Amino acid sequence: QVHLVESGGGLVQAGGSLRLSCAASGSIFSINLMGWHRQAPGKQRELVAVITKDDNTNYADSVKGRFTISRDNAKNTVSLQMNSLKPEDTAVYYCNVLIIGPFGVANSWGQGTQVTVSS
Repeated sequence: QVHLVESGGGLVQAGGSLRLSCAASGSIFSINLMGWHRQAPGKQRELVAVITKDDNTNYADSVKGRFTISRDNAKNTVSLQMNSLKPEDTAVYYCNVLIIGPFGVANSWGQGTQVTVSS
């Protein structure tokens, strides 16, 4: 089994910064894609950023230049540095990890962490 623990959400004023972290633990052989999604009230969950094992990254257009995703393969962690936050960034942020283990391949999700940006 795999367990994801997220941290770092909270309340911040517009223009401020937050850093989200997600740690994966359990029966893990390797981790391919690691990413962050978000879901605002009344909206569908959307991809925010993703990073491959080789550190190739991709971002939603709405966060390019403001958010930075990074990973530590030795610690099985992924982080999201969010700068210049806007009220429209308010959402529950979910860590998403594609894991290879003794069970095969698993697409695992974190429990979600609330990010609220006030104007």
